[in-house]
Amino acid sequence: MSTTRRKTSTTTGHSVTTSRTHVPAATGARGGGGAESVDPAELPVRPGEDPWTAAEVAELHAELGSDLERLRAEIEASEAAIAGLMRDSNDGAGDDQVDAGTKNINRESELSLANNARDSLAQTERALLRLEGVGFGVCESCGQAVGKARLQAFPRATLCVTCKAKQERR
Repeated sequence: MSTTRRKTSTTTGHSVTTSRTHVPAATGARGGGGAESVDPAELPVRPGEDPWTAAEVAELHAELGSDLERLRAEIEASEAAIAGLMRDSNDGAGDDQVDAGTKNINRESELSLANNARDSLAQTERALLRLEGVGFGVCESCGQAVGKARLQAFPRATLCVTCKAKQERR
């Protein structure tokens, strides 16, 4: 399976959009799969930062893998809760306005949680693909290194601190 990338421009700047055929996280985009297929020397660092070590890359890979499992379980639980809430919404005979409003709030809350978990799952899968393939640690806006410390704190980061600050000001 392959990953194709195309550059798109927006009115707010440049961003890289990926169109990809799904590559399961366990197989890896480099063929070997997993943290062992990542050469730490290939990962960019900011000036003044120590280079990546194999142990740090393996830890990052393991963290992303455990996040995948946790998020998939979270989505499954949310979808089950949503199905239950949708099923219960039909037997509202005798409910007053407060009961109906509470059911609506609960449904909306579960839908929001499920959507947030799906977004996080997509970001995590993308970070894992980038780690195992090409582009991990490179800012999608300016092309500079995102920073080792930033990636260790938030492995799904795709923008350097400067570009992220610019994006948040917009």
